[in-house]
Amino acid sequence: MTQPAATDSAPRIRLLSSVGDAHVRQLADLLVDCVEGGASVSFMLPLTPERAQAFWQRVAEGVASGERALLVAEDAQGIVGTVQLVLGQPENQPHRAEVSKMLVHRRARRQGIGALLMQAAEQLALEHRKTLLVLDTSSAEAERLYARLGWTRVGVIPGYALLPGGAPCDTTYFYRALAPQAR
Repeated sequence: MTQPAATDSAPRIRLLSSVGDAHVRQLADLLVDCVEGGASVSFMLPLTPERAQAFWQRVAEGVASGERALLVAEDAQGIVGTVQLVLGQPENQPHRAEVSKMLVHRRARRQGIGALLMQAAEQLALEHRKTLLVLDTSSAEAERLYARLGWTRVGVIPGYALLPGGAPCDTTYFYRALAPQAR
């Protein structure tokens, strides 16, 4: 699941089989950028680099245990996007995975990186025999992306979470049924 080397115009999407310290630092910078940009992704302002790095260390543990898969988008400057696939689900849901923390750095938005990450996540899900994906978002821009990619909007929960500055925000849930690969 690796694409050609990144250039300024073509980011590379790749699966991280392990998450090292350099990855953690870059992912923390990405997370801080997104939270400072107003993304409701579980964190409040101010988000320190240390708190962001602690989050990514926990994600790294999930990657190491096989509970999560972590995809990154890289350009010539480093990691500019990421998405997680939460593979570890209850035993009565072996066919399902959750898409989590789809983040794109503000400097790299509107370049198709989010779509590339989501398409890679769907392909990876199929490789893990997952045929149903779910996600939630509080971003109207992300909602438009998911709809374009064929996700089905389920509904909105008003005031579900807080924006980083403290204002309440609605959360929209989506799902995507994936066609199993032919054997």
